[in-house]
Amino acid sequence: MAQPARPAAAYRSQNGAGQQPYSNGPVQNQLMHPSDGQGYSPSVPGAYSHQMPAKVPPHQSSGQYNYSGSQIASQLNNYQGPGQILNRPPVAPLSGSPVQQTGSVPQVLPPALQNSAAVSSAGGFPPGASPPVLSNWQYSQTPVSHPAGSQTSHLAHVAGTASAQPPPSSLSGNTNPPGSYQYAASPGGPPLQNSYMKPGSAPPPVTQPLPPLHPPSRPPLGPPPVGGPPLIRPSALTAAPPSNSASQSLLNSSANRDGDATSTASDGSVVQNSYDAIEGGGLMATTHPSPAPPNLKMGRSVGYSYPNLPPGYQNTSPPGAPGMQTPALQYPDGSKPFHQPPLGPNHLTASMGGLSLQQEGLRPVNLLQERNILPTTLLQAPVPNLHEDIQKLNCNPELFRCTLTNIPQTQALLNKAKLPLGLLLHPFKDLSQLPVVTSSTIVRCRSCRTYINPFVSFLDQRRWKCNLCYRVNDVPEEFMYNPVTRAYGEPHKRPEVQNATIEFMAPSEYMLRPPQPPVYLFVFDVSHNAIETGYLNTVCKTLLDNLDLLPGNTRTKIGFITFDSTIHFYSLQEGLSQPQMLIVSDIEDVFIPMPENLLVNLNENRELIQDLLKTLPQMFTKSLETQSALGPALQAAFKLMSPTGGRISVFQTQLPSVGMGALKSREEPNQRATAKDIHLTPSTDFYKKLALDCSGQQVAVDLFLLSGQYSDLASLGCISRYSAGSVYYYQSYHHKHNPVQVEKLQKELKRYLTRKIGFEAVMRIRCTKGLSIHTFHGNFFVRSTDLLSLPNVNPDAGYAVQMSVEESLTDMQVVSFQSALLYTSSKGERRIRVHTMCLPVVTTLSDVYLGADVQAITGLLANMAVDRSVSASLSDARDALVNAVIDSLSAYRSSVLSIQQPGLMAPHSLRLFPLYVLALLKQKAFQTGTNARLDERIFTMCQVKNQPLVYLMLMTHPNLYRVDNLTDEGALNINDRTIPQPPILQLSVEKLSRDGAYLMDAGSVMFLWIGKNCGQNFISQVLGVPNYGSVPQNMTHLPELETAESIRTIAFISWLREQRPFFPILYIIKDDSPLKSSFLQNMIEDRTESALSYYEFLLHIQQQVNK
Repeated sequence: MAQPARPAAAYRSQNGAGQQPYSNGPVQNQLMHPSDGQGYSPSVPGAYSHQMPAKVPPHQSSGQYNYSGSQIASQLNNYQGPGQILNRPPVAPLSGSPVQQTGSVPQVLPPALQNSAAVSSAGGFPPGASPPVLSNWQYSQTPVSHPAGSQTSHLAHVAGTASAQPPPSSLSGNTNPPGSYQYAASPGGPPLQNSYMKPGSAPPPVTQPLPPLHPPSRPPLGPPPVGGPPLIRPSALTAAPPSNSASQSLLNSSANRDGDATSTASDGSVVQNSYDAIEGGGLMATTHPSPAPPNLKMGRSVGYSYPNLPPGYQNTSPPGAPGMQTPALQYPDGSKPFHQPPLGPNHLTASMGGLSLQQEGLRPVNLLQERNILPTTLLQAPVPNLHEDIQKLNCNPELFRCTLTNIPQTQALLNKAKLPLGLLLHPFKDLSQLPVVTSSTIVRCRSCRTYINPFVSFLDQRRWKCNLCYRVNDVPEEFMYNPVTRAYGEPHKRPEVQNATIEFMAPSEYMLRPPQPPVYLFVFDVSHNAIETGYLNTVCKTLLDNLDLLPGNTRTKIGFITFDSTIHFYSLQEGLSQPQMLIVSDIEDVFIPMPENLLVNLNENRELIQDLLKTLPQMFTKSLETQSALGPALQAAFKLMSPTGGRISVFQTQLPSVGMGALKSREEPNQRATAKDIHLTPSTDFYKKLALDCSGQQVAVDLFLLSGQYSDLASLGCISRYSAGSVYYYQSYHHKHNPVQVEKLQKELKRYLTRKIGFEAVMRIRCTKGLSIHTFHGNFFVRSTDLLSLPNVNPDAGYAVQMSVEESLTDMQVVSFQSALLYTSSKGERRIRVHTMCLPVVTTLSDVYLGADVQAITGLLANMAVDRSVSASLSDARDALVNAVIDSLSAYRSSVLSIQQPGLMAPHSLRLFPLYVLALLKQKAFQTGTNARLDERIFTMCQVKNQPLVYLMLMTHPNLYRVDNLTDEGALNINDRTIPQPPILQLSVEKLSRDGAYLMDAGSVMFLWIGKNCGQNFISQVLGVPNYGSVPQNMTHLPELETAESIRTIAFISWLREQRPFFPILYIIKDDSPLKSSFLQNMIEDRTESALSYYEFLLHIQQQVNK
């Protein structure tokens, strides 16, 4: 979303644009960052989870873990027999939850009435002017950092019990002014923490009833036919609420097969969950800090519950309820009452009736007749149907996006629509502008712990109503002063209430221990196979070149381990003339020799570190050792990192063969096609258990797999998935035989080493009362039901969650969602990045379809399909994807279309849904056929679970451009460069002309296809060769020529590359090129050996819909 321009002084640029490098450290709710200035600026929303139909498999045997990134708060799987669908029952609210609003609820305050320009007016204080004396408040360009040595007794604060608090008088009908009561919170202290558990104690066991079994909505379908007539679809059974029929069961089957979300370390001890008390107000939140009795029974099996109200609040009418008059309030300080109009129906865009937006979004499209439905420009996220003053404050969809921008009022309405409800997040995205607030008091709801945001309502100057749980809260005295306008008495104009994305500098109460230094440990495979690939030269050189750019400060530490069949440590003790190698050959019981000299200060030992990086590639060139002890090496790395936490970067080139975690090959080359026999589950739980141990000690593991042979990524990937790390895969990496991979590794490693990083992070997503979150997707571990543990958080990671409507949203016109990321920056600052999104509630099926976000839906379905592939089978996941399309279009046809028409009708908002699902079926993660290596398939599944939506969509449905006739018409001008904007073409060979040249952008790879009769001008002016026959077979770079055509083409390709955090290789191909098959494989609309064309797929869908 475009935000008003802000003066430099008002906000601290996050990237360090103000001459400061960007701050990489733990922040509590950090979601956004500026571009890193390196040419790769990660962007885009998080992954999306979706629900799909599927068979529920029997429980996996021990040792088999669900590879997918989704983790569900509780065990939701019960085997029901073949073809049956597990449905999640409606869950009763926690007893004593807040009283439902009976009258009209004052809703979101229209930002325009709040003078939203205040944020962009005067920034900071003019030079020489002294700010008003408010000792403990700062709103500064340079956030206050916490000294490394400062002892933080935050736990003592957090656990402080609330002294008796008289309830706000206005809620119980008293006429006493608000000045007559106070909350007993220490000035500047932490917000009151609400938790059933003591900080640091394990969460209490949650006893939850098993869901009742409902009849299946229908037997799952097989995939669309490869040839011959379309499948006959079994008669559809009525769907049982509250499951989303076809789309729901796909997700349900992915319920956490790893057991309850309260985590257990490998030694059997329960992982400590102190962060839950700090971040506060999750599923277990309550206003009483005493620990829950051990036999506590909770009414909800999953999702969010809202805490009990203090005694004085119960059984009282909310403000504005029928039969009650809110007394006129008097202020002891003489302030005048503050009048804020509640958000009424007139603040939602008119009535949702005769809008042009509605007519376009609901216009029926006959997909069999309208062939050219793909937009020629990039598809934008739909704009929620909100009053413009509210919408302009809403969160940027690149950061926070919902599959439905119109939220159905009831679960029954959601079930009827047959569409998944979920959120896609890109919380730590690099941002060019981010407001940073430094204050001793962070204003949060006392009940649900929501951070104050643009969508709360102010009842008057002294009270605000939470937009998630509707609790009325006091406005703290210091919040009355606005540091931007330097005015008093305008809390609604504060930056926190004017920005949907904001970052707080967290006080010491948000720390469990003083911020640790940034620690980076590199673990290298140096077996004969690894040395042969030549990767070590590239990695060591890239690391040498970027040592000064590693995020951190004067405390940054670094260390190195290498391994083959033994483990080698490197002492970098001050005073040594050269690094000293220490070899540990006992890999069954790994110990750490001289631990104090293995992780050393980067600045103080720079010369020794540089010497080691220069000599390391040559040290093992004569080695004949072929064994790989990856497991023991990771155990050693974990022991070394445990005291501080940090990041382990491990480079592996083969299947681990000795010691703990040794693996055996499971890939049969001739059986790649048989979807039933592929091994998508881990063969051992060693890597998952080690990852959970790492997560408990704030250590994340990033895996770089550089291998031409099968390496069982399904097992190895667990080390990154559960520790919030990343996986990189370079298939058949070799410095001589595959030189194009060398450049890719260099570019991506540079981005990896220098990008922003947050340590010791936790993330929680909150939503308005009545909605609940039940499944998470991404790389993390779920603690205490809804708190995501992220030992490291990086700006290139996306996340997704699935949601349901647990209680009817009656009388609500809008609902809100808020993500909060608490992390430590690389500079040692504790920070919280908060994103808040507001969406309207609707009561009709046509409005639900009107607000469908087809890209978000596709992203969420892809996440769910990965889970389904792992928990059931690949064919089940494919069936579920197809059924999601059939079900939604059937529901639209039967319930929304007033006049039945021949053909396959879809609402305009879902016109691309069948095309995107067909693209998913042809993607490497889900395709059938022999051409997908198992590790390649698993890696693509990793990307689906961990990539922000923008990159996921590009990988699923590439963009095709004609580039032999680029012009400056409609071009962008960026930094004095002219970037042509050619139209996007449909992915079909019929769109290709032999007279042209076409660029296909498939995300991580690009193809430039040159037609046989391509104009001589393009061949000579862009490719720099005399004729078509002279174009080399393995060309991967365009020469930089001084011609207008060359400049335009290179500018366009460079611009595409700069917008992503990975480096796409460019392959220039001709008709006789061996890579032509890969290019044609991405022509989604054309038929392939194992998949239907788009038109055949539509006919199949039509036959099923019309039954």
